[in-house]
Amino acid sequence: MSSSHVVVIGGGLGGLSAAAVAAARGHRVTLFDKNEWLGGKAAVLNLPSGAGANSGFRFDMGPTILTMPRVLRRIFAEAGRDQQAELPLIRLDPQWRCFFEDGTRIDLQQDVPAMAEAMNRFAPGNGDGYRRFQDVAHHLHDVSEKFFFWKSVEGIADTLDFKANFSPDTMRDVLALRMGQTVAKVIRGHVPDARLAQMLDHYTQYVGSSPYLAPAVLCGIGDMQAAEGIWYPEGGTRAVAEGLAKLAAELGADLRPGVEVTGIEVENGAVRGVRAGRERIACDAVISNMDAIRTYGELVGGAAAKKYPRRKYEPACSGVVLYLGLNRRYEHLAHHDFVFSRDAEEEFDAIYKKGIPAPDPTAYLAAPSATDPSVAPEGGEALYVLVHTPHLRPGQDWSAMLPAYRQVILDKLKRTAGMEDIEDRIVVERALTPQDIHERYRVLDGAIYGLASHGRWTGAFKPGNRSRAVKGLYLAGGAAHPGPGMPMVMMSGWIAADSLDQDLGGRGMDEMARRAGERGMPLAAE
Repeated sequence: MSSSHVVVIGGGLGGLSAAAVAAARGHRVTLFDKNEWLGGKAAVLNLPSGAGANSGFRFDMGPTILTMPRVLRRIFAEAGRDQQAELPLIRLDPQWRCFFEDGTRIDLQQDVPAMAEAMNRFAPGNGDGYRRFQDVAHHLHDVSEKFFFWKSVEGIADTLDFKANFSPDTMRDVLALRMGQTVAKVIRGHVPDARLAQMLDHYTQYVGSSPYLAPAVLCGIGDMQAAEGIWYPEGGTRAVAEGLAKLAAELGADLRPGVEVTGIEVENGAVRGVRAGRERIACDAVISNMDAIRTYGELVGGAAAKKYPRRKYEPACSGVVLYLGLNRRYEHLAHHDFVFSRDAEEEFDAIYKKGIPAPDPTAYLAAPSATDPSVAPEGGEALYVLVHTPHLRPGQDWSAMLPAYRQVILDKLKRTAGMEDIEDRIVVERALTPQDIHERYRVLDGAIYGLASHGRWTGAFKPGNRSRAVKGLYLAGGAAHPGPGMPMVMMSGWIAADSLDQDLGGRGMDEMARRAGERGMPLAAE
C-alpha cells in the first residue's frame, strides 16, 4: 500500500470514480461529502403511493441516460473486477422516442442504416444526410479519443504538440474538428428537416449547452451513442453510484458522508491538508469533485482563486425536474422520450441568451417502469420530467415561478405527447428547481451540467484535471475536463486519479484496465 494520502472532496460520480481508481492504484483515500448520501446528483427519491406500506415510487433524481459503458468497465477493471457482473446494464433500443408539435413522432434507433431508412420515411431525402452526419461524427469521435479523452486537458496546447506531431494525418484531424462551426450548423448541413435536426441537436443537452453556440466537435456524441448504445443500470442510475461506492470501500477507501470540507490548506503553492468539520486532515493530494470555480473561490482562495475568474467560464443551463407518481403508465411512451419545442431557436435563445425560461420548452421524460417494474406500483409509472432552464439569474425566485411553469410543462405534455389526462393520473409529486440544485449540489448558479460548452473555437475546453495553480490539487466533475454527462464525469474522475498517480510515482494503469476502456470492446454479457 502506498503511503500517499489522497483526500477526495465530494462523492458525486466523478468523486467516487476518482476514489475507486486512486484506491485501486494503492493510495490511501479518504472521501468527504457534505450530504448524508453518496452519489451527488445520482440520488434517489422514494415517494409513497398511498396503496400500502410496501408500495411506492422510486425516482432517479439526477442523470438517467447512461452512454459509453466502457468508462465504467475501465474503472472496475482497475481493480480486476468485471463491471457487468457487479453492475449489470440493460441495452435500450429505441434509444429515445421523439414527439413533435405537429403531431409526428419518430424513434431514435442505435443502428445507423435502420435509422437512416426511418428518417427517409419520415422526411424523404434526410436519411442519406444522416449517414453522412454519422460519418462526420465517427471521425470527430476518433479525434476526441486520440487527443482529448483519458488525459488532463485545459487548452489546445494540451491536445496537440505541433512541433512533435506535425504531419498530414494530424492536420487532417485538426481540419476535421471544423473549428469555427457550431453543432447546429453541421447538423443542418446534413439533415435539413427541422424536426430531425432538433432530435440531433439534443446530443448537446448532455452537456447543458446550446447547439447554436457549442463547437462542432461535440457532434462526436452522435457516434458515441450509435457505437456504444444507451443503457439502463439494473436498479436505475442510483445503482451506478452505489456500485462505485461499494467498489471504492472494498478497495479500502474511507467514505465519510455528512462531513463538509470547508477549506484546502495550501503552503508554498502545494496542498498540505483540508479542513473537514472540526478536523484538519493532512494529505499529499486533493481531488475536488466540487464545482471547479467554487473549489478555487471557496476552498482554496487567495491568488489561486484568481486563476479561474468567473467571467472566463459560463455556467451551463439549469432545469426544473418534476417527479410524478402516476397511477397508470402511458403505454405509448418509451423508456426515454423527448417532447420537442415548437421552435428550437426560440427555445435556446430564451434559455442561453435572454436568461428566461423558454415559453414553449422541450421536455425530456424518463418512463422506466416497462424496463424496471420495481420503480412503481403495478400498472403505475415513476415519471421523471426535466425541462432545461437558464442558470440562476439575479431576481429569479423559483419558489414563486414554479407553479406557473409547472403548468406550462404539463400543458406541453398534454398538447404534444398525447398525455391529455396527466393531471388526473398524478397521485404524488415532488419538484426540483434551479435554486434547489444550487443549494443541494454546490454547483455554480444552479447549473446542472457544470460549465457550458459554448464557443466555436474553444467551447469544448474546461479547467484541466491537474491544477496549474496549486500543486497536488486535481479536479473532477462536470466543471472539469472533459465536461458533463455521466460517462464524461466518470472519465474526469479516472483522469484526476490517473494524473495524481503519475505525479506521486504510482504503479500506473495495467493492461487489463487500458483494454477495458478501448472502443469497440463488447460488454461481458448483455
